[in-house]
Amino acid sequence: MAKKQFKAESKRLLDLMVNSIYTHKEIFLREIISNASDACDKLCYLALTDQAVGMDRGDFKIEITADKEARTLTVSDNGVGMDREDLENNLGVIASSGSYKFKQELRDAAKDTDVIGQFGVGFYSAFMVSDQITVVTRKYGADSAYRWQSSGADGYTISECEKATVGTDIVMRIKPDSEEERYGEFLEGWRLQELVRKYSDYIRFPIRMEVSKTRKKEDSPEDKPEYETYTEIETLNSMVPIWQRAKSEVTQEEYYKFYRDKFHDYADPQRVIPVSVEGNITYKALLFVPGATPFDYYTKEFEKGLQLYSNGVLIMDKCADLLPEHFRFVRGVVDSPDLSLNISRELLQHDRQLKVIAGNLEKKIKADLSKFLSEDREGYQTFWKNFGRQLKYGVVNEYGRHKELLQDLLLFYSSTEKKPVTLDEYVSRMKEDQKYIYYAAGETADKIDKLPQTEGLRDAGTEILYFTEEVDEFCAQTLRTYKEKEFRSVLDQEIEEGAEKKAEEEAQAHKGTFDFVKEALGDAVKEVKASARLKSHPVCLTAGEGLSFEMEKYFQAVQPDAALKAERILELNVEHPAFQALEAAVEADPEKAKTYASLLYSQALLIAGLPLDDPSGYTDLVCGLMK
Repeated sequence: MAKKQFKAESKRLLDLMVNSIYTHKEIFLREIISNASDACDKLCYLALTDQAVGMDRGDFKIEITADKEARTLTVSDNGVGMDREDLENNLGVIASSGSYKFKQELRDAAKDTDVIGQFGVGFYSAFMVSDQITVVTRKYGADSAYRWQSSGADGYTISECEKATVGTDIVMRIKPDSEEERYGEFLEGWRLQELVRKYSDYIRFPIRMEVSKTRKKEDSPEDKPEYETYTEIETLNSMVPIWQRAKSEVTQEEYYKFYRDKFHDYADPQRVIPVSVEGNITYKALLFVPGATPFDYYTKEFEKGLQLYSNGVLIMDKCADLLPEHFRFVRGVVDSPDLSLNISRELLQHDRQLKVIAGNLEKKIKADLSKFLSEDREGYQTFWKNFGRQLKYGVVNEYGRHKELLQDLLLFYSSTEKKPVTLDEYVSRMKEDQKYIYYAAGETADKIDKLPQTEGLRDAGTEILYFTEEVDEFCAQTLRTYKEKEFRSVLDQEIEEGAEKKAEEEAQAHKGTFDFVKEALGDAVKEVKASARLKSHPVCLTAGEGLSFEMEKYFQAVQPDAALKAERILELNVEHPAFQALEAAVEADPEKAKTYASLLYSQALLIAGLPLDDPSGYTDLVCGLMK
């Protein structure tokens, strides 16, 4: 029997494919099973028009057999099979796909028939783990069977053989183990089950394998039970994915169980979002909003992405391009027959279809979160604790490109409501003459409550949004306005005309004291002035243009070498007894006045949550005054 040679181009492609195209050797089983599924689909399609086939969809199956002694792995199907010409065309010329031609022929005749193979290279991925492949096949309607055999790029043989039934057996002789690779794992039952469930769980025909199990012997005593090992044929795949079933046919518990099992989460999801789209691009998706924050969510190690399937076959475990960054917490699956895959089927070509699906999923997620917010406020607040920061990052990212999409989903703690509120709720309660959306930044709501700068607004009953996360002020700066109302920090609050005029008069009346304090503090402060906003407190710090104190803290944490620092403007309450003591000391005891100035500045730093340059020196000042 003469050995036939692959064409020169095919030799080069075979070497490239085995060594470069596929990044994971385990992919080979997915490809071989997908080919078997295609064969079953073809014969199933023929059965629609040829009653002589005598089979319906329920009769088709794929079987896996591992023989450790012979070191062979066999995948068998009872599909359409091949004759000599098919073997020459499909296996003798690499990248000549019979499935692709078949799909083209039936595109209009049977649109619901799934044929997975497109490129004609998946079969050869088996050479990554085997040193010889034997194909025994008999085509439907033919009396003769054929054996195709190859050890790789050196060529192949085709000979006539015996096969009692229609279909194809792919027999792979697994390579010997080496120090670098343990090929024998692909003969282990548990590993084969794992791969089928990972990549081929939703193949539409049953994938069966003889599985070893253990049971208690019938006649063994209860106090000293004995066990025996037995085998039984088990279907490894679930066949019909949950996302292909009508929403009305799936219970909430089924969705929850699928999520917990699929994504290894102990908690039920908060939201389930089924998506079904038909048209120029047809796909189904099943999305979940997790009920708890993954432990590594806000770290570099966290990987976003949805599981991507093509006709029920897993293509990518985490397709990041299907999720925008602001919804990176969403988990789920997308399944489409219309995706343009690359030659190895491991990666997706970045094309228009992918962008359309991603854009549509973004709208679906936004709509569901909006519904969640309006219908279940308590549940939404739990979601916000888990992932609210991510939505704020989404507002800031890409120079505010997504701010209009996300702004109505944001929550901030309210000084008057004592709970998180939306921007829409804040604006709806604004006083008629209120021009700005006021906010105050600090470490916690309790600390912000005690800021001297908030006292006047709170006494007037003006609602203030409390910013307690480092991203909040960046978020406000990116939004700039909401419903034509500008965001304004309480540090920059509009001062009443009368109060501002009074502060200017006080500045002139006490100019000598302000000049003294500025000279005593030197470059530590940009300016010392009379406050128009302080009521019961003696002192506060405000920032100049640009960087705020909270932003300074953030940059100090993430970019300490940058040494970014907000300007410091010291405001003094001239009506407070502390200022009066300071002013008296300026005349009577300048050294004590310098101590008072340093003490007031240190207190202002502490109130603002900023570090003291010399904590020990501050305590010495306080103790010195106690003598």
